[in-house]
Amino acid sequence: MNALEVNRYTEAWRAFGAAVPKPRAILAISAHWFINATAVTAMPQPRTIHDFFGFPPELFAMAYRAPGAPEVAEEVAEVVKPVWVGLDHDSWGIDHGTWSVLCHAFPDADVPVLQLAIDATKPLAYHFELGARLAPLRDAGVLIVASGNIVHNLPGVDRTRPEQGFDWAERFDSDVRNLLTEGSPARLVDVEKHESYPFAVPTTDHFLPVLYLAGLSAASGRPCDVLVGGYAFGSLSMASLTLGIDLEYTPAARDGDPGWPDDGMASG
Repeated sequence: MNALEVNRYTEAWRAFGAAVPKPRAILAISAHWFINATAVTAMPQPRTIHDFFGFPPELFAMAYRAPGAPEVAEEVAEVVKPVWVGLDHDSWGIDHGTWSVLCHAFPDADVPVLQLAIDATKPLAYHFELGARLAPLRDAGVLIVASGNIVHNLPGVDRTRPEQGFDWAERFDSDVRNLLTEGSPARLVDVEKHESYPFAVPTTDHFLPVLYLAGLSAASGRPCDVLVGGYAFGSLSMASLTLGIDLEYTPAARDGDPGWPDDGMASG
């Protein structure tokens, strides 16, 4: 619902978009393209994917009509070699893990957008290392946006806690953020040993995007910064982090239910 809302998260994403130099292209790593391979969209005009159900018609009516960038897709496949990345010309597009963030950060949809599929068969170290391999793209004008949640446990949602986290959720979120902001991103590959990992990461799809940010951070030798933090419904973290962006953002206080959260953002 954040795609339709104005709240402190969407305001932070808008501030982020206004602060970064206009990129040549955006490479998004969304929790919602979770398949048994690594691939990148390579179509000239990606479709808007509504990969959800049970939400208001206004959400299904949203379209994010950013162009694609087949030539950048080829750069992605080249820069990560010998890791193989397939070029997807027709099967995917821009899913809501990407457009629910970009509709605020880049509302004009005038920057080409690609998505990188997350290989569900690979361990955490693979995604960390692949994130590091993507680092040269940042110097070539490509903004890398990783969209997921540090804590994402939908069965554990408690609607009586609209803006609070359970103790275990806050501990895990805080410990992961500390690794990223204090210059120890490589330690994330061992995060499965954390006592709260089974609760915070019951499935890896929403967590793996942060491994790409960790890899980018390690490759750059720079720690991440927290753009905005927060919790929703006990078992969801809405933390957004940035890498290499000089941005001071103070969220405005807002009253009321923040709405059902879309994905947080980690970007480099």
